[in-house]
Amino acid sequence: MRTLIINIQELLQIREASVLKVSGAAMAELPLIKNAYLLIENDLIRDFGSMENCPKFEPEHIIDATGKTVLPAWCDSHTHIVYAGNRSQEFVDRINGLSYEQIAERGGGILNSAAKLQQTTEDELYEQSKVRLEEVMKLGTGAVEIKSGYGLTPENEIKMLRVIKRLKETYPVAIKATFLGAHAYPTEFKNNHQGYIYQIINEMIPQIASEKLAEYIDVFCESGYFSTQETEQILKAGHKHGLIPKIHVNQFNVLGGVALGVQYQALSVDHLELVSDEDIEALKNSNTMPVALPSCSYFLSIPYTPARKMLQAGLPLALATDFNPGSTPSGNMNFVVATACIKMKMTPEEAINAATINGAYALGLSKTHGSITIGKKANLIITQLIPSYYQLPYAFGSNLIDQVIIDGKVLR
Repeated sequence: MRTLIINIQELLQIREASVLKVSGAAMAELPLIKNAYLLIENDLIRDFGSMENCPKFEPEHIIDATGKTVLPAWCDSHTHIVYAGNRSQEFVDRINGLSYEQIAERGGGILNSAAKLQQTTEDELYEQSKVRLEEVMKLGTGAVEIKSGYGLTPENEIKMLRVIKRLKETYPVAIKATFLGAHAYPTEFKNNHQGYIYQIINEMIPQIASEKLAEYIDVFCESGYFSTQETEQILKAGHKHGLIPKIHVNQFNVLGGVALGVQYQALSVDHLELVSDEDIEALKNSNTMPVALPSCSYFLSIPYTPARKMLQAGLPLALATDFNPGSTPSGNMNFVVATACIKMKMTPEEAINAATINGAYALGLSKTHGSITIGKKANLIITQLIPSYYQLPYAFGSNLIDQVIIDGKVLR
């Protein structure tokens, strides 16, 4: 099956296969071709270039993209899409003056979601989660990471990961699974942290590894949750079973989690609403991708990741949604890109790079996703009629997507 897209006003994110991420000043460069074509063969990009050089193809399907922009589908490297119910009451509690920490102290937050999930069957959890996954696909996401972390018992963490596996087997979107048993301490382990860590290390991790239910391991390294010492214990155990770290750090406090992540060769360190000079030094010359979650900052009214400081230091940066019921009940990467421009002062070029090629890197997928490259997956966004790609973050409240192509097929 061959599909030819012709008369593309702007074909964005043209890269050689050797480019797996972009950093610092290079993030301001977004290579493109104007008046372009792109050929899809089955699920892969097979050719592209200027219309004046378009060969005589005989494809089964032609899409005329006159006046439209084509770019790689978004790569969302940090989500909690698999959850039960919602936490809309906590949304109202915050409006009435309670902080995220105060809500957690009252039994809300992660423990609230855990209680709901533990009462939900695997089939019910799958049915709720697939609706959210289908939504983000239609919003242009072609690759996504999904974490556990609302189970907080061996049985329910495994249940979550099995739901993620079912989604992966059912939908064409690329899905990476992350084990986040260390998301919070269950009530019964509030004063016995080592008891719960023992469960994670000796019960959960071995079963997850034996069933190949996750590729990554995550820890919420934060005051009131998991200390750097506790985080290190869990990362060491994960490493023994081949689980690669992707950790929550610096959401509310700077504890040294960034340097710890780099030390354990984390694929990414995520949140980073607060970033110290020491964190920047730790990230320099590492293979760890910093990931910002601007819609979480928007929803909780907390600081935004200092993108300009990080880019000026030569670092790369990825953007993700943090889609979850408590702090970011949205998986809209279009809004994330716009918010990064508006609130973090990233240029459209930087934000698109962060949400495509660098997002793919933070997923471990930059060899197959995140750019317009021959041989990569044909996961694409075709916009509506727009004057330029600047319209994407500028018209932040509009849905400017006309079509989404995943694995070479147009979503219906």
